[in-house]
Amino acid sequence: MPSLPISRQECAIPDGEAPPLDRKALAEAFQSFTQAAGTLESSYTFLQGELARLRQELEIKNRDLALSLAENRKTRAYLAGLLEDLPSGVLVVDRAFGLRFANPHARRLLSLNSDGAPASPNPLPETLCAILREISKDRAQGERTWKFECIEGSKFVAVSCALRSQSFGARDETVFILRDATEQRRLEEERDAGRRMKALAETTALLAHEIRNPLGSLELFAGLIKDATQSQEEVSQWAVHMQAGLRALSATVNNVLHFHSAGPPQFVPIDLVRLLGATIEFLQPLALQRGMGIAFSPGASEILIAGDTHRLQQVFFNLAMNAFRAMVSGKRLTIRVGIVEVERRVRARIDFEDEGVGIPPANLKKIFEPGFSTVKSSPGLGLAVCKRLIEQHGGTIEVSSLERQGTVFSLFLPVL
Repeated sequence: MPSLPISRQECAIPDGEAPPLDRKALAEAFQSFTQAAGTLESSYTFLQGELARLRQELEIKNRDLALSLAENRKTRAYLAGLLEDLPSGVLVVDRAFGLRFANPHARRLLSLNSDGAPASPNPLPETLCAILREISKDRAQGERTWKFECIEGSKFVAVSCALRSQSFGARDETVFILRDATEQRRLEEERDAGRRMKALAETTALLAHEIRNPLGSLELFAGLIKDATQSQEEVSQWAVHMQAGLRALSATVNNVLHFHSAGPPQFVPIDLVRLLGATIEFLQPLALQRGMGIAFSPGASEILIAGDTHRLQQVFFNLAMNAFRAMVSGKRLTIRVGIVEVERRVRARIDFEDEGVGIPPANLKKIFEPGFSTVKSSPGLGLAVCKRLIEQHGGTIEVSSLERQGTVFSLFLPVL
């Protein structure tokens, strides 16, 4: 151990004299120093151990923190994936209902850009913000449907409030769930229209049934009056007009019944030539009333098909009535029937050719649609009924027309 320098003034030793040597004091000092050194060494060893332990704990904490961060990143990626793939839209707005977040489905629904920013300068449409405000005030009211116009047309979006919280930090944000309700609204409208049509069809069919019975009686008495007044030309003419009106009204009633509530057809062997002859006789009062003629041109003495007599007569009557409406007094309806070959199959062909005003090309694709008519007083069921009844017989109906020259309706039916 090195000696400490001691000045002579501190020891008060006169110059030229050696200091007294106190071995006991030196030994005690050395022992104290040794104890202090040992204590320092022990403390140093202890501190090294604590440092190693703290370093190990820090490594464990860092490893746990790294695992926690990795788990958080994994969870965030998982949640982000859920939001990306969620079939519903997720919309987050702030206190002022400014857009904070929108997942891909919400962006598609609202026509936003891919980064979530709106396609228009406004953050969100004002009409949508008004709905969001109402829903956020009272979540119990459930979904509200918002309609807006986009490039694809009208779109319906169902909006509901999912969460309103301040747990997102200092901001007060609200989460809304969006759902595309366009298809649902379309189906609901179709169901409503179907229910209305069904109710209308039931009411119409009931009225038609109630009207048809007295019409039959009136027509019978009109025929009796006509037969009884053959010698009185003026009275007989009145009877003809009465028959024409009753038969036209009966045809309208039958169209309603065939369109809305007709059962399956009753097929029996039918001679088309004879059936058309009887139908023309039935149509004569209508032709006479309008000052028109009917020409019948059978291409064979007998053509047999399997059909329902009443339904085929309704088809013939509808086509004839359309021809009468298209012509003026002095014109003629020509009815032809014959055998033809269509795609290597033998068919009966029946033509109704008028000398009327013709059908505009733009209307040719619409004339068989129910409700379509160019005559204000007509319900627009005649040709739709014709098409349906001919298809029930396994046949087809075609039309060709030239404006101001006339129209030809052609029926093709399988023969026996």
